[in-house]
Amino acid sequence: MSQIEKSAMHKFSYGLFALFTHDGNRDNACIINTGVQMTDDPKRISICVNQSNYSCETLKKTGVFNLSILSEDAKFDIFKRFGFASGRDVDKLDGLDTVATSDNGLKYLTEGTNAFISAKVVFSADFGTHTLFVAEVTEAKVLSTTPSATYAYYFENIKPKAPKSDDKPTAEEKKIVGWRCKICGYVHESPDLPDDFTCPWCKHPADDFEPIYG
Repeated sequence: MSQIEKSAMHKFSYGLFALFTHDGNRDNACIINTGVQMTDDPKRISICVNQSNYSCETLKKTGVFNLSILSEDAKFDIFKRFGFASGRDVDKLDGLDTVATSDNGLKYLTEGTNAFISAKVVFSADFGTHTLFVAEVTEAKVLSTTPSATYAYYFENIKPKAPKSDDKPTAEEKKIVGWRCKICGYVHESPDLPDDFTCPWCKHPADDFEPIYG
């Protein structure tokens, strides 16, 4: 049987985006890494959104969104604000002054981004964990000439590095006290990690967690 090496899938040159939606009462946003241009005439793009994200729920209702294309100037605070909590529980834009409003009435980032695109959904499809949205572009504007941040650039230059220790745990000390997500840094404070566990922040599976020894 052919082998699927998981690390090979990480080599895709994903971009990173802040997806802005509105739930009818307030603005919301999340981080996604799957957005591409599909056609030029008419100008259409596609995005995939995890179905557990509140943004997916709101987008299904309204059919409109803004996509801020994150640049290499983006700070980790953007990822913490939009990616480490749910819009069901918190107002992610509360106190944020680096946003503006586009013609469709939705917000977009003005810092840490090189462009924004407004779009209206024309087609959607359910793919289990994610929903694919195909949308027609209604507005687009360049904000800076800084290169777009790729998934690889984020891990190498934006995401804080975990502290390294030269001291390996001894047999007596080698007791698992928790698990850390290698993707976003979320810590599951338990010695046990279920096989079907999913990171509540970045939605990656148990395979992407490493043990924390105490």
